[in-house]
Amino acid sequence: MSRRVKILLSAAVLVGLLLILFAAFGSTGKNEEFQPQDEFKLDPWIPLHIGSLDLSINRAVLYLWIAASLTIGTTLWIANRMTARPNRIQTAVEAAFLLMRDTITRSNMDDGMARKWFPFVGTLFLFIWFSNMIGYIPLPTSHETFDLFGIAIPSFAIYAATANISVPLVLTLMVWIAYHVEGVRAKGFLGYVKSWIPEGTPPRLKPMIFVIEVISQLVRIISLSVRLFANILAGHLLILFMGGGLVVLLGLAALGALTLPIAVAFFLFEVVLISTLQAFIFATLTAIYFGGAVAESH
Repeated sequence: MSRRVKILLSAAVLVGLLLILFAAFGSTGKNEEFQPQDEFKLDPWIPLHIGSLDLSINRAVLYLWIAASLTIGTTLWIANRMTARPNRIQTAVEAAFLLMRDTITRSNMDDGMARKWFPFVGTLFLFIWFSNMIGYIPLPTSHETFDLFGIAIPSFAIYAATANISVPLVLTLMVWIAYHVEGVRAKGFLGYVKSWIPEGTPPRLKPMIFVIEVISQLVRIISLSVRLFANILAGHLLILFMGGGLVVLLGLAALGALTLPIAVAFFLFEVVLISTLQAFIFATLTAIYFGGAVAESH
């Protein structure tokens, strides 16, 4: 039997299964009140306002606290348990350390800058990685509740602080301001601004190149923050819709037989690859920006 025939038979079996389930359940599961965007609402748990500044505690704040605690706790735990004869955990930790120190930091800036900024870049990588990873662990943080022995318990849901644009944006602004300060410190303000124009540029092209470079520096704020935010948000939306949201919206319970395996595949893909990849990209671009800010030839 050829591969094409096998694929067609598999598709026919799947369609037949969907038809049987649809005939059995029909539109079971339809819910006119379901709004997917509500899964990303940040209802204040503890309202806290200072003038017009809203510092209310919500689930995004909780996820940030968890990520920060894991970052600090993990590094301290590892630092106090390093031995001359490494075990499997220490071997894995050393591999991660070399990734952050050599692959991400040292390969994109000189030794002096690497020694100075490696703690920042490494912490940034770990914090984003923990934020992404705990975003795929169901926690009782949903605005929906269920009754348990007469007590209203928040429903379990997945959520990531990095799926809120404010978190990647703040991290990006920290990086953006820091590497500009480092560039000015190394070259002086005028020297740093002049370094944006490549040597050998014809005089009549220098104004245009300078304007393009200014725009590119501003665009970095958008590209660095939106890349992380959009990837994590898209992953959670795909899992939400494939895991049941699409079934409820369309009112086709039979569709769950097809969408649930897809949701599991998306979940594994996001956890195994995307969470680490986005932390790696953010940290690597941070190191590149720092290295470029102090390099002799920009």
